[in-house]
Amino acid sequence: MSEQEAKVEAGWKLDNSYSRLPQVFFSKQNPTAVSTPELAVLNEPLAAELGLNVRELRQETGVAVFAGNRIPEGAMPLAQAYAGHQFGYFTMLGDGRALLLGEQITPAGQRVDIQLKGSGRTSYSRRGDGRAALGPMLREYIISEAMYALGIPTTRSLAVVATGEPVIRETVLPGAVLTRVAASHLRVGTFQYAANRGSTDELRALADYALKRHFPDVKAEGRERYLVLLREVIKRQARLIAQWQRVGFIHGVMNTDNMAISGETIDYGPCAFMDAYSPATVFSSIDTHGRYAYGNQPGIGAWNVTRFAEALLPLLHEDEEEAVKLAEDTIGEYNELYRGSWLVGMRAKLGLSNEEPEDEHLIGDLLQWMEKNRADFTNTFRSLTLGLTEDSSLVQSPEFVRWKERWQARLGRQQSTEDAVRQLMRSCNPSVIPRNHRVEAALEAAVEHGDYSVMERLLAVLAAPYAYTPEQEEYSAPPEPSSCAYQTFCGT
Repeated sequence: MSEQEAKVEAGWKLDNSYSRLPQVFFSKQNPTAVSTPELAVLNEPLAAELGLNVRELRQETGVAVFAGNRIPEGAMPLAQAYAGHQFGYFTMLGDGRALLLGEQITPAGQRVDIQLKGSGRTSYSRRGDGRAALGPMLREYIISEAMYALGIPTTRSLAVVATGEPVIRETVLPGAVLTRVAASHLRVGTFQYAANRGSTDELRALADYALKRHFPDVKAEGRERYLVLLREVIKRQARLIAQWQRVGFIHGVMNTDNMAISGETIDYGPCAFMDAYSPATVFSSIDTHGRYAYGNQPGIGAWNVTRFAEALLPLLHEDEEEAVKLAEDTIGEYNELYRGSWLVGMRAKLGLSNEEPEDEHLIGDLLQWMEKNRADFTNTFRSLTLGLTEDSSLVQSPEFVRWKERWQARLGRQQSTEDAVRQLMRSCNPSVIPRNHRVEAALEAAVEHGDYSVMERLLAVLAAPYAYTPEQEEYSAPPEPSSCAYQTFCGT
């Protein structure tokens, strides 16, 4: 088979609409080749969904694409420019170690970004080497696929390739390249970049592109369409963060450059899932003041969309004061949108199919009890779903017994059958999450020993988090008590 035939057989059908934006938004550049690429993991179901040929992707030519050693037909590699507030401080950024190959047009007609992460230096790398380590790339693969299975909007991982080259961080680590799939990589920080570096016409071009790509049904004309863009992004962010809270997910680095306007979870650096419930939970080693703690995530979401609104001001109205007023009125919708989405999710976790005014107090009292007793977040709701609360000495306390009586009385005031209640709860309360100790065990086996079987078993269990199968039992157990607090690292 010729090289050209191999490219066709692989199934790449790439377009490059982002490259047709003004030049200020990107820098064209090819990946930096690596010495001895080896496929570590390939997401075969996702590859099929994208219209790609799994057999060809596993061949030398397919692995070369994932490594950045070969450019697939139709690709136009580029690094995207963006800015961002990092822990509250504004800075100019850009893809310092990632390249957008292009946008795959799937058999279903969807357009998704194909990005290489860890593919070498770019014009935005500053002092970085543009590379990535194997552990963090495998971590993103595991967590992003777990989020997808949980039903939470997310970027996805198509493949990880070990480069055969070392990456120097605090120690010498094996290098890797991740192939990431996203609805797009348009970030709040992309618009901040446009507002600070570009002209109003360039900002408008970016906004029009975002509307066409993510909100094609918007019928508004003139400046009104940009107000609709703001409102739709606010809706998606409010809904996304409510979904994070529902499963105890902590992103860890909610900088504006890590918030996608598509409403997908993006950039899995120091993220982790909470074990014992506490709003103050922080895992990231660099979040020393808890800015991005679990309980702060909804407020940071509001802060981030406010920065998005500021970037859009020149498009909202020609009069600055009127533009600010329009933005403030729209941003004011975020808190209620978030609260509404959160209540829907939390009601479902308790099997509540209708609404009563006291539901928020019922939910809040349970969470307060969980925090006081350091109850496991996932397993508390899992036990409620399975009706196993009598088996634990903790839930025999008078405080919990009184709460449970209130909950049972509340369930009795709705029309749903007991079977319907359990089914609703099972659909919203995962039996398993990517427990931090399980993720670490999988990464250690893969990185230190070249054993991917631990990761494969974990991924198989996480692929159906609401199944409640016997195989999931051992993976639902929290870690053993430790004198050391669990920490995560950005992996950059």
